[in-house]
Amino acid sequence: MDLEVKIRSRNIDFYYGKTQALKKINLDIYSNMVTALIGPSGCGKSTFIRLLNRMNDLIASARVEGNLMIDGVEINDPKTDVVDLRRRVGMVFQKPNPFPKSIYENLAYGLVINGIKDKKFIEMRVRESLEKSALYDEVKDRLHDNALMLSGGQQQRLCIARCLAVEPEIILFDEPCASLDPISTRKIEELILELKKEYTIVIVTHNMQQAARVSDYTAFMYIGELIEFDLTEKIFTVPKEKLTEEYLSGKFG
Repeated sequence: MDLEVKIRSRNIDFYYGKTQALKKINLDIYSNMVTALIGPSGCGKSTFIRLLNRMNDLIASARVEGNLMIDGVEINDPKTDVVDLRRRVGMVFQKPNPFPKSIYENLAYGLVINGIKDKKFIEMRVRESLEKSALYDEVKDRLHDNALMLSGGQQQRLCIARCLAVEPEIILFDEPCASLDPISTRKIEELILELKKEYTIVIVTHNMQQAARVSDYTAFMYIGELIEFDLTEKIFTVPKEKLTEEYLSGKFG
C-alpha cells in the first residue's frame, strides 16, 4: 500500500533562546494513520507537535530552522495564514479545557469566529461533532448546561468535538488521557481509532501500552533527537536501536 505523506519534517532544529530543544528532526507522518511520539519527559515530543500548528510562535524567544510541510506546503512561510493553519491542525491538550460556557456554545464558538452565521448549519455541525466524539447520546438533552458540569472524560471528548467542529485535517493529541480514569481512557482510545478514518492523528503519550494500542507508527525521541521511527509493531517487538530497546524495557524513562 502506497502511503500518502501528510506532514514532512526535514532537518528541523528548534531553539528556546540559546537552548536547542530539537535537533535535525526528519520525520514523515502519513495521512489517516495514528503516529505516536514516545520518549522520556523533556525529550521534545510536545515541542515538536506544537510546531505543527505554530503554537510555539507564542513564545518570544522561540526559533525554528529547517523545513516543515503539510501537503507539500511550507507552514513557516511568512505568507502562511496561521489562523487557517490552526483550524486545519486541531489540538487536544493533556488537561480538558472546555470554555466556561454551555456545551453548545463550546462547539459553536469556532464556527462563529470563522464567520459562520447560519444557525441551522451551526446546529448540524454541533450535532455531527458530538456524534463523532461519541458524546451526543450522553449530552443531547443538556446542550445548554455549563460544560464544566461534565465529568473529566466527557470534558475531554467535548474538547475533541470542539476541535472537529471546524473540520480540521490533522488532530494533535498531547497526552490526552493523562488526567483520566481507565474507563474514560478506553473511550478516548476507541475514539482515536475511529477518527483516523477521516483525520491524520499525532499523539504524544508517556503510556507505552497506549502507543501500542492506538498507533500505526511510532517515533521514539530522546533529548531532542529522533532516535527511531517505524511501524509500531516493529518498534515494540524488534527495535533497531539499542536506546529504543532500553527505553521500552524500562531501563530509563
